[in-house]
Amino acid sequence: MRLKLISCEIFYREIRAAVARSPHAVDVEFLPKGLHDIGAEGMRGSLQAALDRVDGTRYDAVLYGYGLCGNGLAGLAARSLPVVVPRGHDCITLFLGGKERYADYFQNHPGVYFKTTGWIERGQDLQQLHQPSIQSITGMNRSYEELAAKYGEDNARYLYEELVNCRRNYQQLTFIEMGVEPDDRFERQTQEEAGRRGWKFEKVQGDLSLIQRLVDGQWDEREFLVVPPGWRVVARYDEGIIAAEPPLGAEPHR
Repeated sequence: MRLKLISCEIFYREIRAAVARSPHAVDVEFLPKGLHDIGAEGMRGSLQAALDRVDGTRYDAVLYGYGLCGNGLAGLAARSLPVVVPRGHDCITLFLGGKERYADYFQNHPGVYFKTTGWIERGQDLQQLHQPSIQSITGMNRSYEELAAKYGEDNARYLYEELVNCRRNYQQLTFIEMGVEPDDRFERQTQEEAGRRGWKFEKVQGDLSLIQRLVDGQWDEREFLVVPPGWRVVARYDEGIIAAEPPLGAEPHR
């Protein structure tokens, strides 16, 4: 098969490693980190635009290196080719090898914030994007002094606590080691950040197998949604996470 893969750039090292071992020809397009931070509609627009650029005569299917990501994938419409999407709420599912392991870790580690090589080296924030982020629109990226100058002391105090200081419920940084790191600099950076914040630090071993199965064409329905041409992705509130919605009059595909 010849496959087109559209992926968030935080998977750059992992995707390249997996594609090198794939039996198929896989052409990759990376999109900027942080699309989910410009809101679901903006993210979906960017993902749809990338899909619409794909030459349907050259490929057998289009793959996405994304999770549902705050419903940013919901509404994505397949065109002339089937679209394959991992079943995951966000990118951590792909880093940990599956939604079950992610759910188990998250349940046993409340207040955890994850870091990977891609999350760090592709920019901590949204400096790659030239679009307004949710943070900049709401003021979440402003200092207390900036908020006070614009809204006054009382309002600034409230806004800072409710919007800017949004990480106050976190208490742990977990670095996911994927086996593609050049050295330990990203792990050390994460550990140092945890120390500065007074948070717990932990390193866990990542799992490339879900990404590998994506590019290898091993699309078990329990792990991947295959969206037929003309159908679109919809969010579900069950263990399937996403489903395909058919054109009017056709039967749905879970």
